[in-house]
Amino acid sequence: MTVKIATAQYDISFLETWENYQRKSERWVKQAAEQGAKIMMFPEYNTMELASLFPETIYSALNDQLTELQTLYDGYVHLFQGLAQQYQCYILAGTFPVSISEGVYHNRAHFFMPNGEFDFQDKIMMTRFENEHWLISAGNELKVFETEYGRIAINICYDSEFPLLARQQVEAGANLILVPSCTDHAAGYFRVKIACQARALENQCYVAQACLVGDALWSPAVDVNYGSAGVYTPVDYGFPDNGILASGEFNVPQWVYADIDLHNCEKIRARGQVFNYRDWSLQHNAVLR
Repeated sequence: MTVKIATAQYDISFLETWENYQRKSERWVKQAAEQGAKIMMFPEYNTMELASLFPETIYSALNDQLTELQTLYDGYVHLFQGLAQQYQCYILAGTFPVSISEGVYHNRAHFFMPNGEFDFQDKIMMTRFENEHWLISAGNELKVFETEYGRIAINICYDSEFPLLARQQVEAGANLILVPSCTDHAAGYFRVKIACQARALENQCYVAQACLVGDALWSPAVDVNYGSAGVYTPVDYGFPDNGILASGEFNVPQWVYADIDLHNCEKIRARGQVFNYRDWSLQHNAVLR
């Protein structure tokens, strides 16, 4: 079954009011829905623009941002629950730093479904900034989400650079991995992009990347953002020779669209030029001497 996916190059904004955030979110989702998208993905830490609703003494202070953002969490969930139901689509609404316990936050990707339900995937691997400066803590549970189009998994940015995470999810049936990302320079962006393509190659699956773009010099967390959204594939019969099904123009706010069929992954694993997915276990036969 073919489905259109929309992955965002989402521009961070200084919003000032909740109504501005709501209107912006509604506009983005409506635009993708009008193009026929049934799976939509926003990037990592896109919700940090909500800090612009607070006084400068808060939005310019990392730890105070995290505390105050919790006051908007219920509204954020309600907003995207409604949009997923209204447009009968699946929405990965970026990531939100959620308070787990006193002083403990997880970088959480929320996945909203057409029936009003939602689930989440926490980031597993923390970057230096998250660990050393922002005190965001790692999650430890991997999930796979059932949809009418097939099973979907989420790797949040740096998670995509660790192949055993995606491998577990693909072995659990995921043929599409969503990678919401936030990178502040070209090297960071290309690390995630290269990782996404590697995961698509070795697992013979689809991988989609969303990027935060634009500058928010008022924010110490997401002040500079760089990247291009894309949808990546196996490199084999019936797929692009370079493994890139779609990609956007660097740093330009836009949706990037692609039509995918998750059942194609099973077909190529059975009849491909190579059998990366099947042959995964064979690498363990080699012994370093």
